[in-house]
Amino acid sequence: MCLSIPSKIIELHPEETSITVDTMGVKRKVSCHLIDEPLELDDYVLIHIGFAMNKIDKADALETLELYKEIAQKMEPQS
Repeated sequence: MCLSIPSKIIELHPEETSITVDTMGVKRKVSCHLIDEPLELDDYVLIHIGFAMNKIDKADALETLELYKEIAQKMEPQS
C-alpha cells in the first residue's frame, strides 16, 4: 500500500519537465511528465516514487493535510 501526501508546487521547471514541491515542509524536485494538464504555482499534486501522478483540488489537499497533522500529533509521545 502506498500513502501519498498532497504536495504543493513551489517552482516550475518546464525545460526539465519537472517541478519542485513542498510536502509538509520537505522540498524536492520531481518529474511531472506524466501529467497532461497544465500545472501552476500553488497547485497540489500527488507524488509516487519521484513522479507527480495527478493534480488534486486545493480544498481537498488542504483538508487532507490537516488530517495528517492531526494524526501526527496523536502519534507523538505524551510527556
